Amino acid sequence: MKEMPVSNIRNFAILGHSGCGKTTLTDALIFKLGLNDRQGSTDSGSSVSDYTDEEKARKISLFACPFVADYKVDSGGTYRLVFTDTPGYMDFYGQVLGAVRASDAALIVVDATGGVQVGTRRAWQACEADGLVSRAFVITGLDKENANFDKALESIRHAFGNGCVPVVVPVGGKMTDLLSANDLPEALQELKGQLVETAAETDDTMIEKYLAGEKLSADEIGKGLVQAVASGKCYPVFAVMPLKDAAGLKDLMEGVCRLLPCPGARVFQDTAGHTIKPDPAAPFIGQVCRTVIDTFVGQLSFVRVIAGTLSKGELFNVTANSKESAVAIIHTIGKKQVPVEAAGPGEIVAIPKLKVTRTGHTLTAAGHAAGHAAGHAAAPHPTAPITPIIFPNPVMYMALTAHTQVDEDKMGTAIHRLCDQDPTLLVEKNAETKEVVLKGLGDVHIDVAAKLMKSQSNVNVDLSTPKVPYRETVTALGDGHYKHKKQTGGRGQFGEVYLRVDPKRPGEEEWFLDEVVGGTIPNNFKPAVQKGVVEGMLAGSVAGYPVQNVKVHMYDGSYHDVDSSEIAFKIAALRAFRDAMSKARPVLLEPIMTVKVTIPEHFMGTINGDLTHRRGHVLGLEVEGGVQIITAEAPLAEMFKYAAELRSMTGGQGSFDMFFARYAVVPPAVAQKIIAEAAKHRKADEDE
Repeated sequence: MKEMPVSNIRNFAILGHSGCGKTTLTDALIFKLGLNDRQGSTDSGSSVSDYTDEEKARKISLFACPFVADYKVDSGGTYRLVFTDTPGYMDFYGQVLGAVRASDAALIVVDATGGVQVGTRRAWQACEADGLVSRAFVITGLDKENANFDKALESIRHAFGNGCVPVVVPVGGKMTDLLSANDLPEALQELKGQLVETAAETDDTMIEKYLAGEKLSADEIGKGLVQAVASGKCYPVFAVMPLKDAAGLKDLMEGVCRLLPCPGARVFQDTAGHTIKPDPAAPFIGQVCRTVIDTFVGQLSFVRVIAGTLSKGELFNVTANSKESAVAIIHTIGKKQVPVEAAGPGEIVAIPKLKVTRTGHTLTAAGHAAGHAAGHAAAPHPTAPITPIIFPNPVMYMALTAHTQVDEDKMGTAIHRLCDQDPTLLVEKNAETKEVVLKGLGDVHIDVAAKLMKSQSNVNVDLSTPKVPYRETVTALGDGHYKHKKQTGGRGQFGEVYLRVDPKRPGEEEWFLDEVVGGTIPNNFKPAVQKGVVEGMLAGSVAGYPVQNVKVHMYDGSYHDVDSSEIAFKIAALRAFRDAMSKARPVLLEPIMTVKVTIPEHFMGTINGDLTHRRGHVLGLEVEGGVQIITAEAPLAEMFKYAAELRSMTGGQGSFDMFFARYAVVPPAVAQKIIAEAAKHRKADEDE
């Protein structure tokens, strides 16, 4: 592709609720721009954007997919459109965040039959959180039964304000561009008047002219709207029917080129606070917005060029403080890869086979500081990466079990490869339960991850509900004693320990107290006593779970001049601790999670009742952006499958975040079942 002026680049992400028509719109754009010889379809499996086997099987977008094409506008100029199709499914929200960071504007798609939904608000919030000010709306599905443009527009304005102003509207089955059309009906004249007023408000001279009743020129209106969109005062609304003769699609592309901002309107900063200007002549600076493992090429790192010109050669990874090399630069069109020589500000390209670079990392030209493009002097080595992308916490946990020993041997590498691709996936080897736990944003997210382990690394795994990492503690004072005495003909073993345990209060640091007087336990054996207690705390007296929040008082004992040893006192301490704990009213503890559930108001009763059924306690309710947010606490044991169950209860309109809060006592009725299950497993282990 030929070099394009920065002023003629338009980079936007296509966002919205799952099933609202984002990929259909993307495939229509791909066809209209000549990137494909026919329009793809998710239903037939021919979508250029949803090209992976998993996406074809599930008929939903799972990954952010960028495209680039040149478009010649009616006025004669040529623009480069860089656009990214994104998933609407909450499980793949990390893909949305990467795409938002890589874009200068957002097109939020709204289905004409559904209006604004939870995914629509989530897309808006993603833009708000990442500072993506310039946004527009696209209303699709107008050819469906019960579709209503006016109702869809009203839902957008109700949710996001009257700054959402129509630019292209349906009139008599055709699309009308209000900015260029004349002799409009009175209702449409009023809408056009809102556009003109919005444009006038961006400039003192124009507002004076407008208030004086003078007519603004088309150039003045256009200039004012560009400024209004760039500053977040106006959100244009376009009507499109991608499947019905691509009605409105050309108007949309014209509107994108005419109204959406070029690189530079969005402010990119490094962590040192330097603003980075999109100067193509400056040293290269870019940020990785997505990482992919390609079957043939290997790792592909998708990079948004923020400043300078990216060309093949040496690079420097500021985040990892490591040298890299761009052996090739690629534009992707779905699964098709097109090599290019260079890429300028605003473009998204893929670089293969980077060694240490991951999603969110900052790449620069070798030997230049990240602040150089902002006018700061170059440094021998860059030190300030671009502000990192903030990804959500995992909310779904599943245990991984390899099918065979061969799979077990390769599982670590396969998991590492997965997490390198997707920052919202985390893995944990739980030392207590001896399980490998994969954490993600939902059941579909983790299921897709397991399928990728098979396709990318040939590793087969089973998914199961993880074991809960329970704890034990004491609620009262308990005395324990044990005398370890063993005679075998030679030197014997002797050690006697008296302990007292009680609950450790919050804020207390000391947990092991030496209260021995008179030398009944010699100083050289006291560390062995503490080691024995620590070993005893690994498996409590209730169900064999680790013990926490216990204070231990070592207050008496006895020894033998010849037979006493460290091992004897260690054994005596372990048995004395278990004896003391069994008398101190021990209880079972379970992890309690703080849960924030976001739902439409009409699901409040259902979700509150379900949380209560899960032994949860609602802590508070609040309204944000037209949706209800329930803050509650619930046991982890009841939340492993909540992502799928919440989706079922709300028809996909609910989402939640979850993080660890504290440990709490398990109710007696529930504890009895856990204790019985633990005893059964211990017996099975002993039989083996």
